[in-house]
Amino acid sequence: MTSASDEQLAHGFADGDESCLAEAYRRWGALVYTVAARKLGDAEEAKDVTQQVFVGAWRGRKGYDAQRGSLKTWIMGISHKKVADALTRRSRYLRDVEAVTAASSTGKQEPPTPTDEVLDFVLLEDELERLPEQQQTVLRMAFYEDLTQAQIAERTGLPLGTVKSHTRRGLLRMRDRLEEVDGGTHG
Repeated sequence: MTSASDEQLAHGFADGDESCLAEAYRRWGALVYTVAARKLGDAEEAKDVTQQVFVGAWRGRKGYDAQRGSLKTWIMGISHKKVADALTRRSRYLRDVEAVTAASSTGKQEPPTPTDEVLDFVLLEDELERLPEQQQTVLRMAFYEDLTQAQIAERTGLPLGTVKSHTRRGLLRMRDRLEEVDGGTHG
C-alpha cells in the first residue's frame, strides 16, 4: 500500500484490506512494542503482546468506530488491554507459585504423588465431560490454556457476560458434583 492518509488506512482496515493491516503494523508496530516492553520489562513478552494486539485488532476490526477516535488510538487502546492481560497472567502465576511454596513449606501436607495427580486429572476430566458443551469449552480454555474470561470471549466470539455465566455455572455444577463424590467416598 502506498502512503495512504490515516482516514483511508482506517477505512481499508475496517473493511478487511490486508494491505492496510500491514501498513498499520508498519506505522505503529514499533510504538506498540515499545509501550509493551516498558510496561512489562521483558522483550520476548513484549513481542508476544505486540502480535496479540495486531491479531486482536484485525479480528475485532468491525468494532472499530472512526467517530470515536483514530485507528492509532484504537490500536493503542487494545495495546493497553493486552499489556494489562499479560500483567494479570503474570501476577496470577506468581500468586500460584507463592501458594504452592507456602503449602509445601508448612510441612503439614504430603506432596502429591504422581498417582494422586493422575486421579485428580481424571476426576476433573470426568466432571468436565458432564457439563454442557459451552461450559466445557469455556472451562477448558481457562484451566488448560490459562486464558482470562476476556480472552475466552475474544477467541470464542461469545459476549463477555455469557463467558462469565458459563464459567460460574460450570464451576458451581462441578463443585456440587465433587462435593457429592467426596461426601459419598469419605462420608
